[in-house]
Order: sequence, then C-alpha cells, then structure tokens
Amino acid sequence: MPTAAMQRLRRMAVGCALGLLAAAGAWAQQDGITQLNQISQRFLDEALHQGQETPVGGASMPLRMEVQLGQLDSRLRLAACARVEPYLPAGSRLWGRTRLGLRCLQGAVPWNVFLPITVKAWGPAWVLQTAVPAGRTLTAEDAVQGEVDWAEDSAPVFANAQDWVGMVAARPLASGQALRQNMLRPPPLFAAGAQVQVMVNGGGFAVSASGKAMAAAGAGQTVRVRMDNGRLVSGTVSPEGVVLVQ
Repeated sequence: MPTAAMQRLRRMAVGCALGLLAAAGAWAQQDGITQLNQISQRFLDEALHQGQETPVGGASMPLRMEVQLGQLDSRLRLAACARVEPYLPAGSRLWGRTRLGLRCLQGAVPWNVFLPITVKAWGPAWVLQTAVPAGRTLTAEDAVQGEVDWAEDSAPVFANAQDWVGMVAARPLASGQALRQNMLRPPPLFAAGAQVQVMVNGGGFAVSASGKAMAAAGAGQTVRVRMDNGRLVSGTVSPEGVVLVQ
C-alpha cells in the first residue's frame, strides 16, 4: 500500500482510539466484542473509501468494495480498555482474506488480537462463456464482460479485451471463470529446438549470435538457449522473437 495511504490509515487509527476514551467507562456494561467490531468496521469503511479506485492499465477504475468481519477466538477474555487502536499488520493489505490488528494501548492489561476479515473488490472483468482446453488460443467470442470479485484471487484480472485476445490457455479453464493473468500465456514465437537469434547487451556494447531454444516461448517469457559453443544462456523473448540477454 502506498506511503500516503498508510499515513491516512494511521490517522484513522488515532481517531478511532481517541473516540474510545469517552466510552471507556461503558466497556464493562457493553459487550466488548461488539465494541471491537464497531471500531473495526468504522476503520475499514474509511480505509476502503479512501482506496476505491485501483489503477488498471494506466487508468483508475472504480471498484465496489465490501468487507466481511470474521470472529475473534471465542476463548479470548479481553480486559477493559480505554484506548483501542486498529492497525494493519506488517505485510498485509486490505485485499481478499486478511486480518486487522486491534491492540489495547490504555488498560490495566495490555492486549493485542487479530480479527480475520475478507475484503471484496467488485469490478468489471471478462468471464469465460465456455470451457477452454489448455493450449488453445482465445478469441473475442470466448468471454463476456461481467462483474467479479477482483480480490478473490491474488492474480490480477484482465480488464481489457485487447490484453487477452490471442493469448493461449496455460491450463484447462472452466466456463464462468474470470480471466486472470496467471491463466494465460503469450502464443509461442518459436518451438523447442528452433534456431533463434540471441542479442547480448553489455556495458555499451551488443553482440548478436544464434543458438538453439531449449523450450517454446512467446513474447515476454524467459527461455534458455544453448549457444553454438555449448554454453547455456537465459534471456527474455522480444515481440520479434529475439532472445535478449543482459
């Protein structure tokens, strides 16, 4: 999450914490878990409102955000607390299945717990109309636009048709699946065993040679090439089919 967004989350956490000072005396009379859920929901609603637009292909695309609160361990017995601070644990983000930290900063017994949450991000994507076998090239008729939960899987969705038409299914795909970037690969520009051009770029120089591809590969993929002298090199395939070695 960007630094600016993290700063906004910290400010929201402070606001939530200050708001609890007035309610400190009521902790014993109210259900503590209910209070924690209210704190969490308020914090999350504000955080998600701040980040509703996600960059896709250089543009911002609005997403309809939802959050589902899980449950704390029923065995927990939390002491009364006058200041509870919600926070995002290090390395986590508000996307898919994650967790929210809640810590007591002002109480007789300090505590720190984690509330499981599920964040859904509904937005446009391309959904397969029929099953597609592995290795088949996709056409524009294979998928239609629909609304899907982008956060259901860690792999990004294809939001634009030009990004997936002509790509090849990397594995068998089922009807109703949203197209994601880990499902497809570029069409091969050469087959395994083919003679390919290799361009080696160094500090201020470039050397061109030829070799034998060890596998089929398409634009943007990494492939190993056995050079004429027997040496193995690894490089990235250019749109023209040249293997670029840095």
